[in-house]
This record gives sequence, structure tokens and C-alpha cells, in this order.
Amino acid sequence: MKAIKTEIPGVVLLEPEVFGDARGYFMERFSQRRFDELVGPVRFVQDNESKSRYGVVRGLHFQKGEYAQAKLVSVVRGRVLDVAVDIRRGSPTFGRHVAALLDGENKRQLFIPRGFAHGFAVLSDEAVFQYKCDNYYAPGSEGGIAWDDPALAIDWRLPAGEILLSEKDRRHPKLADAPELFEYDRP
Repeated sequence: MKAIKTEIPGVVLLEPEVFGDARGYFMERFSQRRFDELVGPVRFVQDNESKSRYGVVRGLHFQKGEYAQAKLVSVVRGRVLDVAVDIRRGSPTFGRHVAALLDGENKRQLFIPRGFAHGFAVLSDEAVFQYKCDNYYAPGSEGGIAWDDPALAIDWRLPAGEILLSEKDRRHPKLADAPELFEYDRP
């Protein structure tokens, strides 16, 4: 596995080594030892999976306070545009985002540290999306940012009329109006 730096320090694209032949392929999806070498020590405690159809946009989500989460995300089947937005006030990259194409073919993973909002858009007929979290989900600590906030300038690569959202995702505030975000810990 190799790490590919992104435009925002701490957000890391991971590319596994895939061994294929006429029978199929084998890859190591996750190794704590290798992850720690490439990214740093993160203890994951929960794995989640979702299945979505074309046009679905999920996000931009985060967990607040003591329930903040770092995530390691990947796609088992299908293709998504995965997005991480820096929502750490005082950060030199506050309000900027990283977007990565993840799919069942490239098998890439994106690591999103705490202090980021996360979302994805399904670009294939269907997508099975998996993510590891370093903290347990707490419904009372959910936060969100509007997926279509013009200040974020995210190109979701979907026609506006084909985007499918949950009712909750329709109501998230713009970044400038978000009541509770994160503070940047200067190194």
C-alpha cells in the first residue's frame, strides 16, 4: 500500500497493492501496522457500510465534540466522488476540500481526520460504500454542512436535476452559518 498526499495535510489517499491473475485478485484492504506507518496511529472501533443508487449525495456530515470521528472510506462496488471539507476554524485550509474518485476497480481509500465534514456522490448505477470510524456513532452529536454551499465550490459531477438527498441533508446550514465546528490545533 502507498500513501498519496492531498492538497490538505492530514487527508491521505491510500492505494493498495493488488495481486491479480486469471482467477481474480487478492489485496490487503487494511493493516493496522501499515496504516500507522503511512498515516499515523488511529484506532478504529466501528465499521459501517451503505448501499446507494446513482445520483445520491450523502453529506456533508460530521460528529461533534467528544464524538468527533476520523474515517477511512472505500468503495467495494460502484464509483463515487468522495469529499472531505476542512471545518477547523483557524486552519490555513478552512473551507477547502479534497475530492477523490473511489471505485471498486481502483480500490483506493481516503483517510479523513477529525475536524472534517465528509460526503460522497454516487456516479455509478449503484455503489457499496464502506468506512471505518475511530469513534462510535452518537446521534445527538451529528453535524452537517450544506452539500451545495457556493462558498465550498464542490463539483459533485452530477447534473443538478439528478441529485437525490435525504430530508436531513437538505436542511444543513452553509459553512458560514454552522453553529458548531472545530478549532484548529496549531502544530
